[in-house]
Amino acid sequence: MAKMKHNFKSVRFKLFLTMCIVIAIIVLCLVAINSIVLESFYLYSKTNTVTDLYKRINMYYNSNSTNNQIEDELRRIAFNNNFDIFIETNENTIVFSTDKDLFTAIDILSNAKNYKNKDNLIYSDEKVQIRKINDDSNNISYILLSGILDNGYSLYISIPAVPIEESVQISNQALILIGIIILIISALMASFISKKFTTPIVQLNDITDKMAKLDFSQKYIPQNIDDEINELGKNINTMSDKLERTIKQLRENNSELEKDIEEKSKIDEMRKQFISDVSHELKTPIALIQGYAEGLIENVNTDEESKKFYAEVILDESNKMDTLVKQLLELMKLEYGKREFNNSSFNIVELINEVIRKCKVIIEEKNISIKFDTQEEIKVYADDFYIEQVVTNYFTNAIKHTKEVNGLKQIEIKIEKRDNDKVRISVINTGDNIKEEHINKIWGRFYKEDTSRNRAEGGTGIGLALVKAIMNNYKNDYGVNNLDYGVEFYFELNK
Repeated sequence: MAKMKHNFKSVRFKLFLTMCIVIAIIVLCLVAINSIVLESFYLYSKTNTVTDLYKRINMYYNSNSTNNQIEDELRRIAFNNNFDIFIETNENTIVFSTDKDLFTAIDILSNAKNYKNKDNLIYSDEKVQIRKINDDSNNISYILLSGILDNGYSLYISIPAVPIEESVQISNQALILIGIIILIISALMASFISKKFTTPIVQLNDITDKMAKLDFSQKYIPQNIDDEINELGKNINTMSDKLERTIKQLRENNSELEKDIEEKSKIDEMRKQFISDVSHELKTPIALIQGYAEGLIENVNTDEESKKFYAEVILDESNKMDTLVKQLLELMKLEYGKREFNNSSFNIVELINEVIRKCKVIIEEKNISIKFDTQEEIKVYADDFYIEQVVTNYFTNAIKHTKEVNGLKQIEIKIEKRDNDKVRISVINTGDNIKEEHINKIWGRFYKEDTSRNRAEGGTGIGLALVKAIMNNYKNDYGVNNLDYGVEFYFELNK
């Protein structure tokens, strides 16, 4: 129903309907004109004919022609024109008649005399009157000329009027029949022509409709016709191309603007976060530095050993502050994508052995055994500087939390080749498990499971946050698992 309603509103249907209505109106007008004008034109034509005939007959009688010659000429004229001619004297004696039926002649002559005062006059002058007579008794109609010849004879010319009325009726029927045929043919032609004209318009409508929805995929196919529709199609193609390029440029500019806004927002957020973290974490070292510095100024302790201790505390806290600020800056750059990685292929086994070597002294102090038996070369692709930080953070974190379990105090490092072109590195230490409520929190900056925050052993609390930021940049997996005898920290690298 909706489609049918749409078709009725289409240009094609309106054009088709308009052409059909115009043709129907033309046919009706022709029928009306034929009915009104044809009979009048016929009467006008016959009036001129019989008037000319009157003049010819009058001329015959005024000439030197014999009666026989005149009568032969009159019979020839009557026969050729389907006329009846009657001529009588002043004493009402018929001297000539083309109608062999005497009674008909008498009726015609009687009607000519009886209708003289009736309103059926067609033409009249001094000597001639022409009337249309309807003889209801005989059911006939005819045109009757009555006139006086120069010799005094009365002339009557009768022309049957029924044929013209029948001709009008027949011609009207013919016009209607022809009109119906023309209407059918025109309807088919109108359908074809309207389709030919409206098809490109419908195509252009579809194109502009898609353009309104910012879809510029459809284009008008130019025809080898030099007309307005073809030019319109080409102009729409040009407009579509320009709009597509403009919108594409606007989108690119908008995307760049959004990136710039996001970038500025990230920088602002990073600045706020940095200030918040620094102000929070530097309170204690600043207070210690301030306290010990005031002690030195006021000579709280006069001996050199105490002064040296105060100075060492100040230096130690300054170094910790420096390390904290550098780590925070590095963490901010990693978290907000401001750090570029210098990726290359390197041997992860060699890197792990180097980290173990650096921590050898503290390992021996804590009496921790190290299990790392991998000797083969395993190549990975990453930035070795940052991967060393990840390994160091995991390893030093394991050293801090390693405890003896079932007579074993150990850190084990494992390298496992995965099926997805990844290498998993695990650092496992014996000791206490991490409480479940802390599993997801330990990756946050400054978070410490040990709420006492022992400054000698606690570290900065940024190490695991750095690991998280580095792994997120590589989009590689990392995490922690509680084991029966300890804790496993792991991360993955691309082979």
